[in-house]
Amino acid sequence: MAEELDDNIIPGEAPDSPGDYNRLVTLEALEHIRRRPGMYIGKLGDGSQSDDGIYVLLKEVLDNAIDEHAAGFGTMIEVTVADGVVKVRDHGRGIPLADVTKAASVMNTSGKFDTESYKSSVGLNGVGLKATNALSSHFLVQAFRDGQCASATFEKGKLVSESGIVAAADGEENGTLVQFEPDNEIFVNYSYHEDFIEMMIKNYSFLNTGLTLIYNGKKYHSRRGLEDLVNEYMTTDPLYPLIHLKDKDIELVITHTAQYGEEFYSFVNGQHTTQGGTHQSAFREALSRTIKEFYAKNFEYSDIRNGIVAAISIKVVEPIFESQTKIKLGSTVMWEGGPTVYKFINDFVKKELDNYLHREPNVAEVMLRKIQESEKERKAIAGVTKQARERAKKVALHNRKLRDCQVHYNDAKGDKRDQSMIFITEGDSASGSITKIRDVETQAVFSLRGKPLNSFGMPQKVVYQNEEFNLLQAALNIEGGIDELRYNKVIIATDADVDGMHIRLLMITFLLQFFPELVKTGHVYILQTPLFRVRNKKEARRKSRAGKKGGEKAETYYCYTDEERIRAIKKLGADAEITRFKGLGEIDPEEFKDFIGPNMRLDRVSLRKEDAVKEMLAFYMGKNTMERQNFIIDNLVIETEEDITR
Repeated sequence: MAEELDDNIIPGEAPDSPGDYNRLVTLEALEHIRRRPGMYIGKLGDGSQSDDGIYVLLKEVLDNAIDEHAAGFGTMIEVTVADGVVKVRDHGRGIPLADVTKAASVMNTSGKFDTESYKSSVGLNGVGLKATNALSSHFLVQAFRDGQCASATFEKGKLVSESGIVAAADGEENGTLVQFEPDNEIFVNYSYHEDFIEMMIKNYSFLNTGLTLIYNGKKYHSRRGLEDLVNEYMTTDPLYPLIHLKDKDIELVITHTAQYGEEFYSFVNGQHTTQGGTHQSAFREALSRTIKEFYAKNFEYSDIRNGIVAAISIKVVEPIFESQTKIKLGSTVMWEGGPTVYKFINDFVKKELDNYLHREPNVAEVMLRKIQESEKERKAIAGVTKQARERAKKVALHNRKLRDCQVHYNDAKGDKRDQSMIFITEGDSASGSITKIRDVETQAVFSLRGKPLNSFGMPQKVVYQNEEFNLLQAALNIEGGIDELRYNKVIIATDADVDGMHIRLLMITFLLQFFPELVKTGHVYILQTPLFRVRNKKEARRKSRAGKKGGEKAETYYCYTDEERIRAIKKLGADAEITRFKGLGEIDPEEFKDFIGPNMRLDRVSLRKEDAVKEMLAFYMGKNTMERQNFIIDNLVIETEEDITR
């Protein structure tokens, strides 16, 4: 409900109305969450991306259960997700029975404001569970303590019933059960994807050794902590055994691989800080300095970190994150009166890593070889990179291939920095449609000349020698790594034909070869554009001639798959007109507007260990032409005109 402020306020239209602003409105917490969910859970989405809101709702509930385990209570958490309904049952102490309703509905209510009870937890604001409640069509919370229980049921955040304190069922262990169903009015046509939830569950197990998580009947348990996590994420073999160092409030893992770039995974109190923060910056610097001092050589930090895969997890008392979604740490101190995050990490890395390298000369030798190889390659292409940078600077002011946007991902501040994106298109025809109707504030366009070079197996200098790759690298601002990436989403937008698919593969090959961290951190996407337009144009004309109201406009469906096309034809009947789109340039700009709007269809390019990147690229992009030809012949599906129109 909205409560008006009457002090010297002139009655009039509410601020959200199109009328003049002449009245203040105060929203109660529940209504504020439902009207401004982005402040609490980031974006909404439909579940097709791992950072969509429905996964944040699950994470908020899981964080509470994890905090109980971290405080020393409960060694098992059960998670069930079926038909959009989520259940999380922990075996901790259970919410105090008299406070069950309040814990789920009253903002800024939490047992975690007392650091004696929770030394290092993620949830400290008393907001997460309430946001999940407010954004769910149905929400149940039930606490069990010493043979008693209490429960409360809500709908869209409003209390429907509460049980009071009653006897629990025989054998019911202490803990808390939360069951919720995201509100379909807010998360339109959402669905949970098992892969995203499974990775979330795995991360929790890696970061909480001794904890067993059961997701839809499958058990997840880690014995080696961050070592298991790095092995899970690493897509190439390590050059030496993983260096695993840990103490009470810190754990880290380090290794090198043969890939380009660097991969860092960072966590605070079990929270995956995907955008890093003070701890990740401190770790990168301390790691580079310690290795440089160990070898007593004037290595460049970039050479030391090239090919590195590392992870760090720290525990901070009352951490400060830069948003409610907790993906970037802002804390500068570990605990009140304690060391800074930088000093704590630097002192640990300097002592423990230096000692390890002295104890393990074989590992130190392999690491030294890798750093020297990186240095040698960098120096070998120094002349090429210098010329390429000068060339990039000259064309930057009048680069016709890049239509830039106003907001960038590496901006220091800005509400829309996460919305920044760049479309990589094939040719001027395709980029023309996007350029005409794009959002110039957040959407940039980079136009390829045609098919880019197949970079598979080529040395890094090809990035600088090839003008197109060099200009793209400069546009993305990733020469020194992805810390200063200019666009949150790098979207490959090619035609839905053979040439378009080939260009898509060439671009993904380029990124996997030289900037795999861009893919692994979830910044690369494929734009899905409709394959067919199905409309009842003849029927629309007939109605128009008959003078029937509404007959002037044809009913139109844009179909991304054969299944959608068949459903559209059934709806419109035999007179349906079917158009097969072969190129983005064929689609009218106004018609194309929705395809790159807020509800655009994007497929994130993901990379897993089991994908065997080296072997996969060798097969699809290598010189084994006859092997690929036979594969195509064996798997070819011929589409006839009858197939398209049926």
